Amino acid sequence: MDTQGRGRVENVDPADQWVLNPNTGEYELRLSPSAPQSPVPGPRRTTTGKAGAARSRTTPPTAPGREVPPQRRRRPAADEPEPGRRGRRPEKKKSKGKKALLWTGGTMAFVMVAAAGAGYFYLKHLEGNVKTTDVGDAGASSFKKDEAFNILVLGTDKRTGAGNEGYGDTGSSGHADTTILLHVAKDRSNATAMSIPRDLIVDIPDCRTKQDDGSEEVVPGLQNVRFNRSLGESGRDPGCAMRTVKEFTGISVDHFMMADFNAVKTLTTAVEGVKVCVENAVDDKQSKLQLPAGESTVEGERALAFLRTRKAFGNSGDLDRIKVQQQFLGSLMRKMSSGDTLTSPTKLLKLAEAATEALTVDSAIGKVGTLKDLALELKKVPPKNITFTTVPVRDNPAETIKATVVVKETTAPQVFDMIKNDISFTEVKAQQKKEAAAVAARLKGAKADASQVRVRILNGGAPSGSAQNQLDWLQNSAGVTKSENAGNADADVARTTLEYAPDQADQARRLADLMGLAGAAMKPGKSVTNAQGLPTMTLTLGKDFKGAGVKLNAASAATPDVEKSTADKVQCAS
Repeated sequence: MDTQGRGRVENVDPADQWVLNPNTGEYELRLSPSAPQSPVPGPRRTTTGKAGAARSRTTPPTAPGREVPPQRRRRPAADEPEPGRRGRRPEKKKSKGKKALLWTGGTMAFVMVAAAGAGYFYLKHLEGNVKTTDVGDAGASSFKKDEAFNILVLGTDKRTGAGNEGYGDTGSSGHADTTILLHVAKDRSNATAMSIPRDLIVDIPDCRTKQDDGSEEVVPGLQNVRFNRSLGESGRDPGCAMRTVKEFTGISVDHFMMADFNAVKTLTTAVEGVKVCVENAVDDKQSKLQLPAGESTVEGERALAFLRTRKAFGNSGDLDRIKVQQQFLGSLMRKMSSGDTLTSPTKLLKLAEAATEALTVDSAIGKVGTLKDLALELKKVPPKNITFTTVPVRDNPAETIKATVVVKETTAPQVFDMIKNDISFTEVKAQQKKEAAAVAARLKGAKADASQVRVRILNGGAPSGSAQNQLDWLQNSAGVTKSENAGNADADVARTTLEYAPDQADQARRLADLMGLAGAAMKPGKSVTNAQGLPTMTLTLGKDFKGAGVKLNAASAATPDVEKSTADKVQCAS
């Protein structure tokens, strides 16, 4: 019998059986003395005392790695309510964070992972809900709490579950319909959720998959196909999608989380609806979505219809649908972190069940205890520093009728480099002060126009291709057209430097401003002569180089032509 069943035996609201432990500040499941025993998933019960005068007590379940000392027996005071009743209150007021396991999230991924944290109370039961897939070396072998990490969030178009016959493609094997690469910074000050268009043209590499019988099979790769084919088709598992992301971004993916249509319906119902906003009234015959202009609350089928509708927004394409999905996920995050959700044991129970039943993850994070650890790490990220963005793309030039997109070469490398190098897309207050100090330390004086800056670029320890990538950014995005790639430096250097002649100081200041070079990186010296016989500065990219267009002294950088939004902002779909 489950926890709710035990509560119904005595007509007790299940929420009444969750009691705040004043010693730990966490909710624990306490059953009344007359409740029948059940081995899973409830707490242990023991009997003490002499025959005929036995009294039972409840031992709260232990968290992984924790020992809970025996509780002292004592007689309740006359005015004290029985253990396990809502009337019991701790003497000292606890903070909001202590009252409900500190839930948070910024995307559907955040919510599913954070909700799994409720499994602290009945790990074995919830663990049976979570489905896992072994992706081999496509991902990390374990979750590391002290490192940055990347999770690929996959929403499939497979028609599984009651009421989903009208969604997705008939007979679909479960393509990658919605995909988000979630990067969480090492210091947990920020996170980036980068959407990947399903119609993005990519190369899918060969993929080694593990079959149900334990054998392995290599699924041959494909060239110049839609990204959504990296999952489901020909037996490709989530590990194949992870390998494909690394193939076209260079970003290693550590873990994955996958859900179908039911996840949206069950999670939004568990939180009793999510607020959405539309600029104009919606009456979409295809998705059956009907909404008035302004704010509405959607859950269940209506929430799924909101996420899947195309015709109601923008130019009816996938890129506009991605924007709407990002706005929805930001709203879901705000609902998850709201006080009425955080302090309600009943809602937390519903979320734990809904999230784990909807979830498939890689084996490395398949234990609910690990998901709880992951949730607590995600909780540390401030919503204002959770950025939603999309892979920069352009129309596929090989098509007459535009149906697919390709990576935008002038912008995408910078975005990928920022994620690889753990660079925030939002300003962090502590870092802003650091940046201000760095600016004050630079050489003061006039700055030349970017078009007058002459510089050659050497690679002195940065990743291969960095000199060319930085050249492309300087010429195409920063206006430094009089620049050139001079190949590799004679020796590697730890830090990026800029050497210039005294009469080039104004050019050096301009380049320092563009790149975030500190005064220590400015090396007055001599210039070299370029192919046109003109004096030219020398920029040597060191091992500290963070990527094309990324400021060296900043935790954030300008990202030209990249649309961004943050999880704390309310936006209306148009």
